[in-house]
Amino acid sequence: MIGVACAGILKYRLYEIDRIISRTLAYALVTGLLVGVYAGLVLLATHVLALASPVAVAASTLAAAALFSPLRRRVQRVVDRRFNRARYDADKIVAAFAARLKDAVDLDAVQDDLSGVVHQALEPAHVSVWISHRD
Repeated sequence: MIGVACAGILKYRLYEIDRIISRTLAYALVTGLLVGVYAGLVLLATHVLALASPVAVAASTLAAAALFSPLRRRVQRVVDRRFNRARYDADKIVAAFAARLKDAVDLDAVQDDLSGVVHQALEPAHVSVWISHRD
């Protein structure tokens, strides 16, 4: 089963499969939420408010359609953070390093800070920093 998935990924050049999975998950969640909202609005309008059935269905459809974009953006943001946690953390780490770099004067301290940031953001096996000293 895994071999078939790997063959499909290579054959169709789906190298960013994590992005495809996160988008699929986000749209599945949005679809489920909107179906629930739509059904709830139709039931509310037809049974509780006793509106005419075509009017209630039309109003519920318009409300669900209006909710689609904001709901999709929020769900996609949550799913992306869950799937790409390392990228969001790395962005924060690099932004903090850039802010500290503005006030840095000592070259050795910058070198140590840079290697620490690389370790935190990328988690490599080893890091080497070479800085040319010019006199």
